[in-house]
Amino acid sequence: MIQRILFTVGLALFFGCNSNTLIKNHNAGNALGTTYSIIYISDVELDYQQEIDSVFQVINQSLSTYIPTSDISKINNGDSTIRVDHMFQEVFKTSSLVFEASNGYFDPTIGVMANAWGFGPGEQLELDSLKVDSLLKYVGWDKVKLNHDGTITKNHSELRFDFNAVAKGYTIDRLGALLDAKGLENYLVELGGEVITKGQNRISGKQWSVGIDDPQVEVGRQLKQIIFLENKAMASSGNYRKFRIDSETGKKYVHTINPKTGYTKNSNVLATSVVAGSCAEADAYATAFMAMDLEDSKNLLTNQDNLEAYIIYLDERGETQEFMTPGFKSLIKQ
Repeated sequence: MIQRILFTVGLALFFGCNSNTLIKNHNAGNALGTTYSIIYISDVELDYQQEIDSVFQVINQSLSTYIPTSDISKINNGDSTIRVDHMFQEVFKTSSLVFEASNGYFDPTIGVMANAWGFGPGEQLELDSLKVDSLLKYVGWDKVKLNHDGTITKNHSELRFDFNAVAKGYTIDRLGALLDAKGLENYLVELGGEVITKGQNRISGKQWSVGIDDPQVEVGRQLKQIIFLENKAMASSGNYRKFRIDSETGKKYVHTINPKTGYTKNSNVLATSVVAGSCAEADAYATAFMAMDLEDSKNLLTNQDNLEAYIIYLDERGETQEFMTPGFKSLIKQ
């Protein structure tokens, strides 16, 4: 549920009067089914690859639905004895907050529907209205509970958690926490197009800059906006690159699923980008805004002082329009 974005940073290792002291340390690779790039500025050469790999490993073991032995997979398969770790608990609590704020449009119990529509690790089904209705009884955040002892209670054994719309953002937060613990004051972490920043790019002497893709460019990539981020996180979501085409009917199914109806949602919203204090929050809200009607998203944003958002949509004439909060507009690179 993530729109791939590009980020722009200074590529020179040395710049200006501090050129003999500043080093750009860079770790990059593949993780969580996507790519990552981590840049951290320091006065000496550093390499935290081993610690970074450890973060990905523990996140996968806790939250990946694609690993059969992970905690979330065991819970999905009916193990009620698992005591989830602090990571699972933090993601659960963030999900609860966004579920309430979005009036239920963000709901990580959508797993059974994600599988049925072909966007999860489980079996894809042939769906009609009766089948969708029968599966919907296994969706609902009010049907799960995090107990004091760390176990999870589900009202239905068939209910499936799917934290893919928040787990990547949360992973970025954990990577940022790792760099914080190392005493680093200036870094940029990018995973699957989602970003968290701290401080500035001291090598260039400028703020970290992050690009947002144009959702209507189907071949290659073209930036729609470039914004400056400092001590903030941003996540984006869109349906224009993540969808499935039925091989027999040619019908297009987007990956955004409305948890209230159980159907994939082809809406007039093309893409969303959210800036927040944590990437987990930004990730969850960006997904929620894809499922919500535009006016509902605008109303939510007026009541959330900690969020800024940019939404690209089609108006009633089919023409591309943009909505952005005043705070987001102030971040745009002129």
